[in-house]
Amino acid sequence: MRRITLLLSGMLLMAAIAPAGGSAAAKPESVSIVAPVNFRTAPSTSSSVMRHLKPGETLTLLEKTNSYWYKVKDASGQIGYVSSQEKYVRLVGGDASAVTARGSNAVIVSGVAFRKSPSTSGALIRYLKKNENVTVTSKVNAYWYAVTDANGVSGYVSSSAKYIKLTGSIAAPSTPSTPSTPSAPGGAAPSSSQVEAVIAAGMKYLGTPYEFGSDRNDTSTFDCSDFVRQAFKDALGITLPADSRGQGSYVRSKSQVTTDWKQLKRGDLMFFMDYKGTSPSNYASKSPFGTRISHVGIYLGDGQILHTYSQKSEGVRIDSIAGKHWEYRFLFGGSAL
Repeated sequence: MRRITLLLSGMLLMAAIAPAGGSAAAKPESVSIVAPVNFRTAPSTSSSVMRHLKPGETLTLLEKTNSYWYKVKDASGQIGYVSSQEKYVRLVGGDASAVTARGSNAVIVSGVAFRKSPSTSGALIRYLKKNENVTVTSKVNAYWYAVTDANGVSGYVSSSAKYIKLTGSIAAPSTPSTPSTPSAPGGAAPSSSQVEAVIAAGMKYLGTPYEFGSDRNDTSTFDCSDFVRQAFKDALGITLPADSRGQGSYVRSKSQVTTDWKQLKRGDLMFFMDYKGTSPSNYASKSPFGTRISHVGIYLGDGQILHTYSQKSEGVRIDSIAGKHWEYRFLFGGSAL
């Protein structure tokens, strides 16, 4: 009887020590901060900033909210949201494939090329791997999907079932308005699929050389307004006015604009005045709706702008706004949809 009691006690002790499933518990995945970034109360650039996260900080990853945001917990136990862009954060430990993107609606079933344009000759961004979650923002045609990966990078992938499987529905874009029939300010918000389609169309031109007064019928070079115009034309068939001032007037007729860039939404157009130096005081006399517009770009969220502005800047590119002359030159912004 004593032998049976000791045996049972040993079995109970082993059960208490051994993790469920007979293997060690998976280490929680963490997020390491690699560049200063906002720690927000909600997954939106318009949400409140709790504090600024610093390089070297490590946070616990709770979930991948969507293609652009992580829900995380800091060392003090505070829970919030941070951009998932690789320029700001890096995943550490755990199993990245086990973190499901709540906003994703497709999964890669076999390795496939992720391209900058919907063509087999389109520049390769990278190869998407089996079991990656992506968000299909639109079906370009019978052969290609416009998608956004878990890091927020937009591009195109074959729609063949042997490469990708839809796990949710693709939001149907609403019928776009044309410049000749602008809607009233404050109208219905543009669909996310429209916004993502425009951004994806713009991203495929990254690195395209700058040329002032570029030919509006040639995509080999762009100036700022030509680039924005082409992105909308490619994505939605919308032909915006040809220059930045005309586009500014168009946006003001389409939506409620803001003079605070931090209130902008992803996909909004941003309008700027001439460059007058790097000091905020050089722009103290600007009038948001009276100063001449000289530049336009597409807001990506989290303080990033997609645009082109000079030959030396290497053409179409992405820049940060905060604390730079872009912030001081900003006049107003809003949706063109």
